[in-house]
Amino acid sequence: MSVPAKIITDIYSMCGITGIIQSDPSLYGKEQLKKMTDALAHRGPDGEGLWQNEPGTVLFGHRRLSIIDLSTAGNQPMHYLHRYTIIHNGEIYNYIELKAELQKKGYAFHSQTDTEVIAAAYDCWQRDCVEQLDGMFAFAIWDEKEKEFFAARDRFGEKPFYYFYDRARFLFASEMKALWGAGIERTPNQKMLFNFITIGYTDNPEDPGETFYENINQLPAATTLTYTLKNKELVLEKYWSIDPENQDKKITDTEAIEQFSHLFTTSVQRRLRSDVTIGTSLSGGLDSSAVVAVINQLRALNYNPASFTAVFPGFEKDESGYAKQVATNFSLSQFTVDLSAAQLMNDWEKLCYHQEEPFGSASVFAQYKVYGLAKQHNTKVLLDGQGADETLAGYNKYYKWYWQELFRNRKLYRSKELDAAKKLGVTVDFGFKNMIASYFPDFATIVMEKQYLLKAIGHEDLNKDFVKLQSKEAYYTVPPHFTLNGVLYFNTCIHGLGELLRYADRNSMANGREIRLPFLSHELVAFLFSLPGHFKIRNGWTKWLLRETLRNKLPESIIWRKDKIGFEPPQKSWMESPPVQQAIRDAKSKLVDEKVLNPRVLNRENQAHASYTANSYDWRYLSSASLFK
Repeated sequence: MSVPAKIITDIYSMCGITGIIQSDPSLYGKEQLKKMTDALAHRGPDGEGLWQNEPGTVLFGHRRLSIIDLSTAGNQPMHYLHRYTIIHNGEIYNYIELKAELQKKGYAFHSQTDTEVIAAAYDCWQRDCVEQLDGMFAFAIWDEKEKEFFAARDRFGEKPFYYFYDRARFLFASEMKALWGAGIERTPNQKMLFNFITIGYTDNPEDPGETFYENINQLPAATTLTYTLKNKELVLEKYWSIDPENQDKKITDTEAIEQFSHLFTTSVQRRLRSDVTIGTSLSGGLDSSAVVAVINQLRALNYNPASFTAVFPGFEKDESGYAKQVATNFSLSQFTVDLSAAQLMNDWEKLCYHQEEPFGSASVFAQYKVYGLAKQHNTKVLLDGQGADETLAGYNKYYKWYWQELFRNRKLYRSKELDAAKKLGVTVDFGFKNMIASYFPDFATIVMEKQYLLKAIGHEDLNKDFVKLQSKEAYYTVPPHFTLNGVLYFNTCIHGLGELLRYADRNSMANGREIRLPFLSHELVAFLFSLPGHFKIRNGWTKWLLRETLRNKLPESIIWRKDKIGFEPPQKSWMESPPVQQAIRDAKSKLVDEKVLNPRVLNRENQAHASYTANSYDWRYLSSASLFK
């Protein structure tokens, strides 16, 4: 199987969109729209487009990152059928197939863009058009005939969509800085801040639209938004979901492997559609290596054999050796970037500017620099392995959930999964509390929520008044289903993956790069959730299905790696360096001034922690301070 060497796509790829809907045309004009659009220039350095309708009630702005030389026929905002105006950020990977289907229905096209295909799909299927789309996207359409605004976000939230709304106006943008540029106040959300500091949450699983700023919401993943000037009301509707407990218990190993291989290969193939240089971000782990293996299998002629890797010499969790094995095995050109605490501090303000909201570890910085490395070597598109851990049970924390499921079904001990994991060096405990949780999940939920609240309220560093005000709305959310598929669904669709996708979007956009994620094909994800837990964890191995599918396509040292390492830099040693120590002290002082921290925290020595340490409070203080300007 192969893909054409040159596919004329006219894809606009990673862009920035922004807009205003207003009943009073005197509120905003093109001057304010341009200011908003300029704030997103990094998302689309190759061009801009501004448009407003004749009454001045609708204004759209667009910044473009070109993936090939674009004709003027593809400019955005784009008009279709003298009725619709659309702006779009992202990629519709099945737009070629969708376009052919629409042409059979009588639709004509004047460009080769996926954006025009969305507009036609909307005319054809109206709000249900999103169900036809395979991709990452955030788009907005104005229907001049019906005086209706429609927007949608992709199923996993790969592309962002933020908005501000009151009875007089509706403003939206790919990033919040565009809204601030329009005069929307930048007021930190204290409730979100409390939960980030105490538990590390960067979102609210109970309210997926909430952000770290008051009055600014995000459109949740897999959700559409409708707004009419007449009613001035927002209507949000979820258009896609998964039932994690609806499993195919009869599927065989052979059938599962064949279906997974087909869906994953199709996903990779579609994500190779481009006329510009494509590479991979290669960590050395199984997921990014799997993407490289399938690309090699496809022998894609438009694929540049280049990989980009962050290396940490001397750090015990440095994966560059594994990455080098994969690069050598597939004859890839490998480019590496070696990072330091000094670089972290040098780029800190820029990193916070692009992320806009707090982030949980220095891994975000490492990713930022990898994408910068791709920029240095003129590689515009990178395929990445993100999403596999959450859908295929890649983290050690998933063992206990699977074991609890087996225990409840009286299969744990005869399955010998505990012994198999122990032989592989897995140190996850399974004891009496897990057994209780297996049979009484509701009780376990209450206990965990209470434990969190008591711990949060008792956080010694926090200002007492801050705790008193914010702890009333504190939240600790657990999976709705106490099964392996239940927790995977929770991390994929409710809490976990979303923050990683936010990091990737901002880091890639800051460098003008596009990141494509083959593991997040919605058809592939839906299939994986239809499989029972033993296809994810078996004989002690996580990601069993992925390992079995690729066992003859990757070196055994990669397929059967026993150590699971997240994308982890030497954060602890960085935090011990004098520049970072001083930055932490400055951050604490700012949070004391904002009455978030108790002044006595200034007398306590800073605590350095690794990236994924549960209680890395000093890192959270460092990151939280960026909320206050």
